Amino acid sequence: MADDKPDEAQTDGAALGDPDVNRPLERFRGQYPIVVEGLTNSFGEQVIHENLSLMVRRGEILGVVGGSGTGKSVLMRSIIGLQTPDSGNIEVFGRSITDGDPEDVIGVRNRWGVLFQGGALFSTLTVGENVEVPLKQFYPDIALDLMHEIARYKVTLSGLPPEAAAKFPSELSGGMRKRAGLARALALDPELLFLDEPTAGLDPIGAAAFDRLTRELQDTLGLTVFLITHDLDTLHEICDRVAVIADKRVIAVDTVPNLMKLDHPWIQEYFNGPRGRAALTAQALDELRRHMDQPIAAHAVKALDNINGKQA
Repeated sequence: MADDKPDEAQTDGAALGDPDVNRPLERFRGQYPIVVEGLTNSFGEQVIHENLSLMVRRGEILGVVGGSGTGKSVLMRSIIGLQTPDSGNIEVFGRSITDGDPEDVIGVRNRWGVLFQGGALFSTLTVGENVEVPLKQFYPDIALDLMHEIARYKVTLSGLPPEAAAKFPSELSGGMRKRAGLARALALDPELLFLDEPTAGLDPIGAAAFDRLTRELQDTLGLTVFLITHDLDTLHEICDRVAVIADKRVIAVDTVPNLMKLDHPWIQEYFNGPRGRAALTAQALDELRRHMDQPIAAHAVKALDNINGKQA
């Protein structure tokens, strides 16, 4: 594990993003920006996680799946310091989140962004003002004009029109609120992006658009993405690997094709059940349509469309 931690030059105040140190931030260069070891979480007598371990690779989009009540969001909240585990250790960028004082790791917390389920926007603030909240928290000395400009840029980066910055959350559609929450998550130019059910409640077109945006941002900004989802299309389309939570721990971390070969009953039901097969068929059709200039692809798409039309 020692080889995966940042070198000495990365562990001082400047490298961790201490706003009081006027030196440039160095991005994490280790292999695993998130390391979870032996995590146990419980609520009263109900044990959610028991000896759970997970390592997230730098630069990947990691999907996290599991049945209802398996603690996907609890795991995310533990990693970002909102949930105190009973035992175990969590390291982010080589710094312990579980053992240190939260104020001591401020330079770690301003290097991630979080999109909570539903957006979790402040209803009394405009979209732009919501985006400025983390900027004011971590960099209060930034001039207001610059802060407004950064907020407008992040709103545009999230796929919203610039005028959306002046709107209140109640004036936005569900999909736009998701993007506004994403703009706030990107406010501090994070290296880590946590997304909790980002496509939940969106129509298929809106969900596909959000997936494409996530992949584009990951490619452009070099993000590591921790993505909680139950959307099989999302898993097939953009996730490099998927972590499966069952039996109070992470039972497998692999690509979707490799997970589909495992004989665990929940994995089989999830990935090879009717919805899983439908998602796989949709992905295959999309891939074929990208090559419609080739006769074999055109014939295959036409045949599959005919079959689907008859079934409908």
